[in-house]
Amino acid sequence: MGRVFTILILAAVIAVGGYVYLGKTAEGPSASTPAGRSFAIPVELTVVESGTFVEQETSVGSIVSDEAVIIRSEIAGRVAEISFLEGQVVSVDDLLIAIDDSIHRAEFNQAEARLNLSQANFDRAIDLEGRGAGTQRSLDEASSKLQEDRATLDLALARLDRTQIRAPFSGVIGIRKVSPGDYVMAGQEIVNLEAINPIKVAFKVPEALLSVMRVGQTIMVNVDAFPGESFAGEIYAINPRIEASGRSIDLRARVPNTDGRLRPGLFARVVIIFERRENAVMIPERALVPVQSRQTVFVFEGGAVKTRDVTTGGRFQGLVEILTGLMPGETIVSAGQMKLREGSQVVDAAQLRGPGE
Repeated sequence: MGRVFTILILAAVIAVGGYVYLGKTAEGPSASTPAGRSFAIPVELTVVESGTFVEQETSVGSIVSDEAVIIRSEIAGRVAEISFLEGQVVSVDDLLIAIDDSIHRAEFNQAEARLNLSQANFDRAIDLEGRGAGTQRSLDEASSKLQEDRATLDLALARLDRTQIRAPFSGVIGIRKVSPGDYVMAGQEIVNLEAINPIKVAFKVPEALLSVMRVGQTIMVNVDAFPGESFAGEIYAINPRIEASGRSIDLRARVPNTDGRLRPGLFARVVIIFERRENAVMIPERALVPVQSRQTVFVFEGGAVKTRDVTTGGRFQGLVEILTGLMPGETIVSAGQMKLREGSQVVDAAQLRGPGE
């Protein structure tokens, strides 16, 4: 008997709960919805806007010097003088290193003396030839000796000049590898010289972009050393050969570097800007609904949505450019489209959220 009584009580509770639930439903949204109309589906609505659209591509690369060289000695000898400080800015033709020139200067003086004698003998041979006292053979020998000694002097002068190593271009001197008094061999590394204003960026793009790459295109460079900053530059060279291994194109760009903050060897993230269009119509990419080969959006009008075909252009930072099909100021569904069909009643989900949600 007690078990039967318990079952009856549970049945009564379920019946009352069902009555309360149905009563709440009758007092909820369905009570305010006109007969024959479905519930409004909560979606995210976005107003179509226009603005500046930047068509771009991203790549990675490295910062490299505008010019770079390892200064080496062309002759063997003892370092007599170092005329720079490490990290110093130098100008073209500034003296960097002086090699002891005592032997080479002596050779030059010797060659110069021989040339003077040859010149005197040649002048005398011409005079004797003119007076009929000399022979053509003597004149030819004197002329040959003069040319030989002149060449010897030029060679001695070239060797003497190589005892002074000068900057081939303006730039910043690196860390030297020799000290005063060191004996250096021909070809030995002494110091590196880097021209860093402007500085170059070396990067690659896929071969598919060959048709849109142009000399003069603007790039923006970001480096980890200066987070949040971008450095503008311009492409100045496109390698005519496509890399067969990676099917990529080598490019070079120059970036102004007057403050010298960008240094060779830095890892660079490169944004190549192909085109900048003003007053472009843009919507979030997620608002697009692909239908077979077409792209459509749900346009919100009078509480309901209608599908509309659109033509898309480029994409940039989660936005897509709309070439045809939408006008600025129209409202579209940007999230929740999977529940919709033509004519569906919708409501902005933002209006359903309470304060602070």
